[in-house]
Amino acid sequence: MKTIALYVLLISQSITALGAQSGLTKEQQVVAITILAEARGEGDKGMGAVAAVIAQRAIDRKQTWEKVCLAKWQFSCWNGKKISDLDHLLDVPQAEMAIYLAKNMHRIDRSKIGNANHYYADYIKAPYWAKGKTPTVKIGRHIFYKL
Repeated sequence: MKTIALYVLLISQSITALGAQSGLTKEQQVVAITILAEARGEGDKGMGAVAAVIAQRAIDRKQTWEKVCLAKWQFSCWNGKKISDLDHLLDVPQAEMAIYLAKNMHRIDRSKIGNANHYYADYIKAPYWAKGKTPTVKIGRHIFYKL
């Protein structure tokens, strides 16, 4: 019984300390960091929606998930930043879900956001690309579009 309790304790400690020690590829780190930087305050559904946008853009643009995330001016969290500037996000409580999503990008259901490939936060002025467009869905503070 004590062995099982110790095992459960060790598992829960390792889940909360995932970070760089979690055996992620560089691409998975970039995707998880992007999800966390863009939507860690939006809950699992909001983080999943951002992952779905990354997946949709990768399909639309025939690029890797990493290339989509790091494309200039696409995700504001990367503007002028490197992985080392943002890797501390892999230690926040929401990292468990972001890492799960990053490891399972090929399984993301993009239809839940209407195959959207763009979004913005409702607390900023609508970007030029959203003018005259109909959103596919709003999840938390993010409004999603298929352009």
